[in-house]
Amino acid sequence: MVFLTEEKKQHIRELRQKAMKLPLHPGVYIMHDKDDTIIYIGKAKALKNRVSQYFGSDKNHDEKVRRMVSNVEYFEYILTDSEFEALVLESSLIKQHQPKYNILLKDDKGYSYIKVTGGAWPRISETKQVLDDGAKYIGPYLSAWTIKDTVEEARKIFRLPDCSRKFPQDIGKGRPCLNYYIKQCCAPCRGRVSEAEYQEAVQEALDFIRGGTSDSVRTLTEKMNEAAENLDFELAARIRDRIAAINKLKERQKVVASRVPEQDVLALVLGNDKVSVQVFRFAGGRLYDRESFILNAESEPEQIRSEFLTQYYAIRDKIPPVVTLDGPVNDGEVIAEWLSHKAGRKVKLHIPQKGDQKQLIEMCRTNAAEALAQATGRTTGRETSALDELRQLLNLSKTPEYIESYDISNLAGGENVAGMVVFENGRPLKSAYRKFKIQSVVGQDDYGSMREVLYRRFTEYKNAETAEGFGRLPDLILLDGGKGHVAAIRPLLQEMGIDVPVYGMVKDDKHRTRAITEEGAEIAINSNRAAFTLVSTIQDEVHRYAIGFHRQQRKKASVSTTLTSIPGIGETRARALLKHFRTVRAVSEATRAMLEETPGMNAPAARAVYAYFHPEAVENDE
Repeated sequence: MVFLTEEKKQHIRELRQKAMKLPLHPGVYIMHDKDDTIIYIGKAKALKNRVSQYFGSDKNHDEKVRRMVSNVEYFEYILTDSEFEALVLESSLIKQHQPKYNILLKDDKGYSYIKVTGGAWPRISETKQVLDDGAKYIGPYLSAWTIKDTVEEARKIFRLPDCSRKFPQDIGKGRPCLNYYIKQCCAPCRGRVSEAEYQEAVQEALDFIRGGTSDSVRTLTEKMNEAAENLDFELAARIRDRIAAINKLKERQKVVASRVPEQDVLALVLGNDKVSVQVFRFAGGRLYDRESFILNAESEPEQIRSEFLTQYYAIRDKIPPVVTLDGPVNDGEVIAEWLSHKAGRKVKLHIPQKGDQKQLIEMCRTNAAEALAQATGRTTGRETSALDELRQLLNLSKTPEYIESYDISNLAGGENVAGMVVFENGRPLKSAYRKFKIQSVVGQDDYGSMREVLYRRFTEYKNAETAEGFGRLPDLILLDGGKGHVAAIRPLLQEMGIDVPVYGMVKDDKHRTRAITEEGAEIAINSNRAAFTLVSTIQDEVHRYAIGFHRQQRKKASVSTTLTSIPGIGETRARALLKHFRTVRAVSEATRAMLEETPGMNAPAARAVYAYFHPEAVENDE
């Protein structure tokens, strides 16, 4: 949260006055801090309108913009003839100055090589440097991901070692590692693989890397047939296994294929202070490269995509004819024009709504979610993806990492209670669960009960001295109920000055989650699989928790009524009996002496309890 002094507020008002004097003309604006360092560079179709927005009301600004504005000492601008020229200039200046508040990508692609060490027992690996060490280098290749993946697959298929043992020095020393037992290494360390056999496997692996799967299968098939004709069935079986491994790899590659011959697929997932961007690159209909970026970004997704595209393709030579995106992008037409100009042909920005391209986007998003989960270390990729889907679905300003959910439970207005469950980072946070006994509402009034619960909860928030428990403000509130519940709660929170989005969870006639509701409309969630699963889990959990508390209270009430109906036994003695004997059944089976020994009981009270449960014994005694 950014706090401004009166002096700083006055300075921002002065900057706004200067911005209002700018021309309504395309151009680039450059923000400087007090040390004269450039902290942000942007472009505008109309400089006056765009720049003045920064120094007006900050209600519609995200946290990143508020921080940037608080650090602006002055700004300058450069006029251009068109918005397209402004984009070109903006990209160039960002690359040159690397401003703090712009999305920044480093051009670290470089080239990759396949390294084949010398000697009788060569090793194959991926490297980014060519050294004068006697090894053989194959390349260069642009995609490090492709080369690394290909080398790993070649080692597995042709069962080449990837350990640190040296041959022939370590042959016969120690047992083979796990890779041998799972048939991913021929284990030269055992001493049962000849030098010639090993070198043949290395050569076949290199042929596979150079020629691809089809050429390798054809060559290996010829060798397998030749070995079979020569009655060398052991060799033929070994080659057959390699062919099967290559074919299995080909089937897996088909899963990640595109009907569009050449395209880039881009998807992003937002955390509260990080954004994960994943890029899949296709050529010839096959995935040949993928890149993952974790960025410090707190802007809206449309702006993040805009900044990322200009930065990403500013440092890439290869631009495909189609860039497939997971959502809208600010200044999309201008960016497409810039990409077309840079590529020397038309480039299209495409946002698929269904079909194979939509599935590619979802796969890309899944990988972005997994990368964000690993970077933050707080959730799994599935949970991260679900939270991001929920953010998009409800159009939330930030990812709902801390969610509170409420449900009311009663029976015809009796034993009226509520349950509150909390999900943090997509997982139940049971230490934050809370139970409420409804105090001010008599009879069955779910709306009134929900108002009481939320009023009590946020009164506690206002009085809290720490940011723990009730002292923490949730990112989202989900009520187990329809639009009536939402309509009852939103005005209350506004009166209390609590700015938290509130939605209801609606069930179908089979008691399954069907939609999320606002005051006026429903938002279907069936098609959003990850978000649907998360919301269903939350609704089931809060219902379970609330009804469990309600049953507990009914049971206590029933027990209390049974004992207090005995003459001479009030609520205090009933509680003492239950505390001592644990159950009503144990009380009924106790002797008169045992009842008298119970704290708070005396002889007349013990006789009354015993007589209640054993009337015949008392009559005979008399």
